[in-house]
Amino acid sequence: MNELVAALVAGAIIVVGIVGTVVPLLPGALLVAAGVVVYALLVQQPAAWVGAGLALVCLAIGLVAKYLVPARAVSGDVDRWPLAIGGVAGVVGFFVIPVVGLPVGFIVGVFGTELVRTRRFDAAWTATRHALKAAGLSLLIELASVVVAGCVWLATILVLAAT
Repeated sequence: MNELVAALVAGAIIVVGIVGTVVPLLPGALLVAAGVVVYALLVQQPAAWVGAGLALVCLAIGLVAKYLVPARAVSGDVDRWPLAIGGVAGVVGFFVIPVVGLPVGFIVGVFGTELVRTRRFDAAWTATRHALKAAGLSLLIELASVVVAGCVWLATILVLAAT
């Protein structure tokens, strides 16, 4: 297959994956991984496989960091149950309120659970703010990993073009 066509197909998948990390409708990191592997499969060059491997390592590091770093940041501030209930409420909210339902459901779920648990508005709101910071940090970590993986893929294309 033509390398230009392979790059365009993989690039489209990678761009959709990068957008998918911000838009909760698409599996962002999974699409970026698929894009770099599809490119390596279509081009069949050793450099493409090395680039795919490096991109996959970046995505794997991002996947692990996405869960570990925010969990440590809120470990003493928010219990796990409010986060779990907020996650479930976010999924329900995603289907009930188009576009903004996920964050609204998450906020309502965490706040409601913390309010029932602590019976104090200020404590519930403080815990909700900490949970939102952790969710935002998780999103930024995933976004950084998919952008770095996309840059590795782009560097792979430049290396193959130079040879």
